Amino acid sequence: MELQESQVYCPYCGEPLTILLDAGDSGVNYIEDCQVCCQPMVVSVTEQIDGELTVDVRREDE
Repeated sequence: MELQESQVYCPYCGEPLTILLDAGDSGVNYIEDCQVCCQPMVVSVTEQIDGELTVDVRREDE
């Protein structure tokens, strides 16, 4: 299974982070702590029509 790297920015501190995704992550929401400021981010993974995964992060309190 091939992993896909996606770069996101922490919604708290704004630091760039790399998240690894695999095809099984599509449709999943989970909480991951920022690797820099340790705040909890909600990570949402969706699959586009072309099969590419996209990731969105937001604050846990949004």
